[in-house]
Amino acid sequence: MRLLLDSHALLWWLEDSPSLAAEAHAAIAESANDVAVSAVSVWELEIKRATGKLRAPAQLVHRIEAEDFEPLPITLEHGVAAGKLPLHHRDPFDRMLIAQAQLEGLTIVTRDPRFDPYSVGTMPA
Repeated sequence: MRLLLDSHALLWWLEDSPSLAAEAHAAIAESANDVAVSAVSVWELEIKRATGKLRAPAQLVHRIEAEDFEPLPITLEHGVAAGKLPLHHRDPFDRMLIAQAQLEGLTIVTRDPRFDPYSVGTMPA
């Protein structure tokens, strides 16, 4: 299975939070699964940290690398796909995750119900 962590799922994993669903925790921990973290999630978390809306772990990139999660850069194709998505959900960070998941064949680990109208696989976070 190839997973893409939404920002809140990433934080819950890094904080070993009981908020993360047991199924999602097991899937992320399963060594046979590939787990990706998008550059857009790091960007979102750092913006929220800078504006005081969130306490994210220090050295976020180092923590992600230490987990052996795959970094997922934003490509031009991702930008085009995100821009073409129907406007069911207007959050640009989430729209990018949806586009990346669609193009890369990833299942998004999220608790956000606004992903449901899109043709993208999700796993409850």
